[in-house]
Amino acid sequence: MSDKNGKKFGQSGNSGLPSGSAAPNGTGREPAAGGSHGVPGNGKTAEAGNGGQIGPWIIPVLVALIGAFMSILDSSIVNVAVPTIMSVFNASTSTVEWVVTIYMLAMGVVVPLSGWLGDKLGFKRLYIFSMAVFVFGSLLCAMSWSINSLIVARVIQAMGGGMIMPTTMAMIFRMVPKERIGGGMGIFGIALLVAPAIGPTLGGYLVEYVNWRWIFTINLPIGAIGILLSLFLIPEFQTREAGSLDIGGALTSAAGLFCLLLALSKGADWGWHSESITLLLYASAVCIILFIYLELTSANPLLELRVYRYPTFTMANLMVVITTIGLYAGMFYLPLFLQEVRGLGAMDTGLLMMPGALTSAVMMPIAGNLYDRFGPRLLAVCGIAALAYMTYVFHGLSLETATTTIIYWVMVRGAVIALANMPAQTAAMAVLPTELVGRGSAMTNIIRQVASSFGIAVLTSMMNTRIAVHSAQMATNVTPWNLALNDFFQKAGAYMGGGAISAQVKLLGTAYLEGIVARAAFVKGIDDVFIIAAAVTLFGVIPALFLRNDRGPGVQVTGE
Repeated sequence: MSDKNGKKFGQSGNSGLPSGSAAPNGTGREPAAGGSHGVPGNGKTAEAGNGGQIGPWIIPVLVALIGAFMSILDSSIVNVAVPTIMSVFNASTSTVEWVVTIYMLAMGVVVPLSGWLGDKLGFKRLYIFSMAVFVFGSLLCAMSWSINSLIVARVIQAMGGGMIMPTTMAMIFRMVPKERIGGGMGIFGIALLVAPAIGPTLGGYLVEYVNWRWIFTINLPIGAIGILLSLFLIPEFQTREAGSLDIGGALTSAAGLFCLLLALSKGADWGWHSESITLLLYASAVCIILFIYLELTSANPLLELRVYRYPTFTMANLMVVITTIGLYAGMFYLPLFLQEVRGLGAMDTGLLMMPGALTSAVMMPIAGNLYDRFGPRLLAVCGIAALAYMTYVFHGLSLETATTTIIYWVMVRGAVIALANMPAQTAAMAVLPTELVGRGSAMTNIIRQVASSFGIAVLTSMMNTRIAVHSAQMATNVTPWNLALNDFFQKAGAYMGGGAISAQVKLLGTAYLEGIVARAAFVKGIDDVFIIAAAVTLFGVIPALFLRNDRGPGVQVTGE
C-alpha cells in the first residue's frame, strides 16, 4: 500500500505495516512500533522525542484526561434526569430516551473520522476543536427549549465527545515514552472506569438539589479550563500526509455503525424479531461488508484495517471485547438490582458504587507501573482470571445480602478491573508504528463501544429469559408458596376475628404472593447473568496468552 506521494509504508525502518507473515527483522515476530514517544524539549514537536529519557509527560496527560473524563461522564450523567426532562417538556418515555440514545449513536458515527482528522489537523488541534464542539453542544443542551432542541444539541455534543476519546489515546502514545506507556495509559484508564460510576451520583445530586440543566452547564467552566490548559501544556504534534478523505469509507462506516448501535440499543424495546430491528441488522451487515471491501481496496483508507496483521493488536482487541462485556455486567446489572430490588434511588446507588470506582482510580496507575515492569501478558492473564472470579461472586446476590458485603465485593472488583482492562487497551496500541496510532485508537474505541452495546443487549435478553424460566419454576413449586399464602390468609382471618376470608382479601393475598415470586425470579435472573458474564470473561485468558511481552525497541521486560 502506498501513500499519496507513492512512498510505500515499510520502506523506511520499521514504521510500516508488515508486508508478509514474517517480520522485517527476520525473527518471525511482529514489527516493533517505530518512532519515539517522549515529550519534547526545546520547542520540538512531540514526535521528535527526547532522546529516550522520561520527559515531563504527566502534566499534559492529566490535561488531556479532562476531555476524556467529560466525554464519558456525559454518557451516564443524563440517565438520572430522564424523569425530570419528561416532566419539564411533557414528553413521552420513548421520545426522551432519544436524549440518551442519540448521544451514543452520534459518538459511534464520528469516531472513525478521528484518525484521518488527527493526521490532517494534528492531534492537539483536533483535541481542542473537539473540546470546543463538546462545550458548545453542552451550552445548547443547557439552553434547550424543547425536547427536539435538546436531542439536536446532544448530537452536536456527541460529535465533539466522540472524537475526544480516540484523540486523547493517540496523544498519550505520542507524549509518553515507550518504557512508561503503561503508566500513561493507567492515568487514562481513570477516566474510562471512574467517569461512568460518578455520572449517576453527580447527576442525581444536580437534579435533586440544583437544576437538571446543570448536568450540562457544569461542562462549560470545566471545558473552558481544559481548552486553555491544552493550548499551553499539551505539546504540538507533527501533521502527516493524510491524503484525501475516504468518503465511501466514511459514509459506509457511519451508516453501518448507526444501524448496528441503534439495533443493539432498541432490540429489547422493539423486539429482536421485529421488522425494524431485522432491517437495521441487515442494513448494518451490508454497510459494514461494503466498508471492509472499500478499506482494503482504497489507496488512502479511512481506517487502516491491515493493522490486524499485527497479532498483538488483534488479540488485544479481542480482549477489549471480552473485558468490556465483563465490565458492563457489573456497571449495569448491579445498579439494576439495587434500584429495582432494594429500592434505592439513582444517587444512593451511585454512592454505593463509588468505593469501587475510587478503588479502580487508585489501582489504575499501579496497574500501569506493573505493565511497564512485567509487560502485558502476566498482568492480563491474572487480571482477567480475577475479574471472572469476582463477576461470578456477584451471582450470590440475594434479598438478604448485606450492604457492607456488596460494597466489599464492589471494591475488590474495582481493583481487578484495573488489572484486566488496562493491559488490553495498552497492548493493542503499543505495537503499532507512530503513524498508525491515530487510526488504531479509532478502531479500538469503535470496538469498545460496539462491545458495550452488544454485551448489554445480549445479557439483558438472557436475563429476561432466565426470569421467565425462574417464574415458571416457582409457580409449579406449590408447597412453599402455598404455605406462604395460607399463612397470609390465616393472619388475615385472625385479624378479622375468625370470620370468612373475603374475595378482596384473597385477591390481595394472591397479588402479595405474585409480587414475592416476581421479585425472587428477578433476583435469580440477575444472578444468572453474572454467571454467564463470568464465563465469557474467563475466555479472555486465551487471547491474553498471545500478547507480545514488550513495548517497543530497546525496552526489556523483567523476567524475559
